[in-house]
Amino acid sequence: MSRTLKTAAVLAALSLTVAGCANKSDEGGSGGGCNKVIAYAGAMSGPNAQLGINEYNGGQLAVNQYNEKHSDCKVQFKKFDTEGDPNKAPGVVTQLVNDQNIIGVLGLPFSGESKATGKIFEQAGLVHITASATNPSLTTNGWKTFFRGLGNDNVQGPAVKALADKQGFKKVFVVQDDSDYGVGLAATATKALGGMVTGSDKVTTNQKDFSATVQKVLDSKADAVFYSGYYAEGAPFDSQLVAKGYKGAFIGPDGVKDPEFIKQAGSASTNAYFTCPCIPGDTLKDFATAYKTVANSAPGTYSVEAYDATNVLLDGVSKGNTSRSKLLSYVKGADFKGLAKQYKWNDKGELTDAAVYGYKVDNGQIVSIGKL
Repeated sequence: MSRTLKTAAVLAALSLTVAGCANKSDEGGSGGGCNKVIAYAGAMSGPNAQLGINEYNGGQLAVNQYNEKHSDCKVQFKKFDTEGDPNKAPGVVTQLVNDQNIIGVLGLPFSGESKATGKIFEQAGLVHITASATNPSLTTNGWKTFFRGLGNDNVQGPAVKALADKQGFKKVFVVQDDSDYGVGLAATATKALGGMVTGSDKVTTNQKDFSATVQKVLDSKADAVFYSGYYAEGAPFDSQLVAKGYKGAFIGPDGVKDPEFIKQAGSASTNAYFTCPCIPGDTLKDFATAYKTVANSAPGTYSVEAYDATNVLLDGVSKGNTSRSKLLSYVKGADFKGLAKQYKWNDKGELTDAAVYGYKVDNGQIVSIGKL
């Protein structure tokens, strides 16, 4: 997809041309299409909450715009905070699915919590679209209600090598955390990097001291480190690398690509690059302006994808799909043009359009270096 979009095209994607939803029949909950509920489930608190907040804000913008155009037949938007914790998410999602007025869900952001809750959504027949959970195994469980709004790690892993090649890195040290996301992505990246891998190590979620791993990196003489995990651990790891004299690059995936990484890593972050199956939100000027009305900030990682995913659900509602079963059927056959990409899924719930982009830290900001 081109990084530069004409204003007219963006405005067309930002608005949904829809029919009224009043007086539509419904199989789940009382009433017709009006006052139905789209929910967000994911982290609003916890160590990596900002990634979830980005997505919630994107979803809120989509609902606000929809309701402005349908003031006589509004959709509600409810949020359910999982803290991004796979141990807590099942209880939260159980509460969500028991609300029969909820007919579609944006979420969950993380692979571990998605794995822990997929069966609950499946049993409830409730469609959910993740804007960021990338572990490839999520679409191998036979779930018919799970849809991924981005490329999975089988796409992002090779993009790590593409970024390393583009920047001229020859020796890459791979470090993974213990999350489902980190383990899966490290495997696909390692396979893609092949002989470029000069060493590897494992760390854990909530780890604070990375001195042992830092020493292994220094001993390896790697000119780049790929960290497969999230920014809560990636930021202090990069800081400790630089503090010990590491002069190479730090490559993080989408789970690290967030302004919070820069904030927490401080001046060490100047060595950072990222891969992400997410379009640069700041290139979509009209979207960026509208986004500030709900977030008072620039779009973050996966804000655009969450906005698009919510609009897929809303487009289905606008066409009379106001029960769980009907909205699920609509998403299965959707062919929706969003801001980031075309949203059309195969029978596994994977997109047919799955581009990955490269980014770097420049003057305290995350900027795009193009499609990988």
